[in-house]
Amino acid sequence: MLFSPYDLLSLGAAVCWAFTSVMSATPARHLGTFAFTRWRMALVLLMLLPVVVLSGSWRSLSFADCAVLGFSGFIGIFVGDTALFGAMNRLGPRRTSVLFATHAFFSALLGYFVLGEQMGAQAMLGGVLVMAGVMTAILLGRHKDEAHALEADSGHWGQGVALGLLAALCQAVGSLIAKPVMVNGVDPIAATAVRVGATCLAQFVLLWSGFAAARAQNKATARILLQVGWIGFLGMGVGMTLILLALKHGDVGLVAILSSVSPVLVLPLLWLRLKRAPAPGAWLGAGFTVLGTALVLLR
Repeated sequence: MLFSPYDLLSLGAAVCWAFTSVMSATPARHLGTFAFTRWRMALVLLMLLPVVVLSGSWRSLSFADCAVLGFSGFIGIFVGDTALFGAMNRLGPRRTSVLFATHAFFSALLGYFVLGEQMGAQAMLGGVLVMAGVMTAILLGRHKDEAHALEADSGHWGQGVALGLLAALCQAVGSLIAKPVMVNGVDPIAATAVRVGATCLAQFVLLWSGFAAARAQNKATARILLQVGWIGFLGMGVGMTLILLALKHGDVGLVAILSSVSPVLVLPLLWLRLKRAPAPGAWLGAGFTVLGTALVLLR
């Protein structure tokens, strides 16, 4: 199968997410899950609003479009990203990225239950490979003597797995919700701004409600905010816009499979960062995950 330019957009988003997965570990643990997501969304919104207003792309949005995109952002970003970075704080970026790759599998399941799509033997085999890859990467993907903070477990391991799977499910649901709006011709940057704005509002409502966990664990220093701003620009400003543009022109399943290669891309990045090759189980698990996702979505 030949790649189209829109397929390459999905791969570009996967590259962005792989980089941000590795870069996010330190500021996310410094600020805490909710504070990190809140700062990230606020800074991204400040970047996107001038672009949307000056370019006039906001004219492509109707009130109904904003409502749908806002709901998509609430599910995919507010719930999904909060769960994702909660998982990262517990499991580290590598294992979290592999868990998050199951969003493509969830997309196939939603297609079966919501749209009535049939899942044949090949798709079922793919689902088994996806879950086998996830468990392989989690159980066997770490060197026994690994002491670096990026690979350290922090908190309850089972909670981390549950949060990672929840993040993947929310990503799949958010993409399915946004797909009809994007097909209607909405500008992807404007759509990203609406989704980020809805998420940002939800985050501040949570903070103002007095929810203790929403408060920052440590002070947001200038250095931390610069890191968060760059992460937000790359992951949300660029990555999510690429995904929405791909959804505008491409199939949801193909977009999902191509963007699910992030775990494979995270491995060489961690290799460069840690100066040590990942354990064989990490490579094997990531390979199973991507292969299984391909079988599910290319049925």
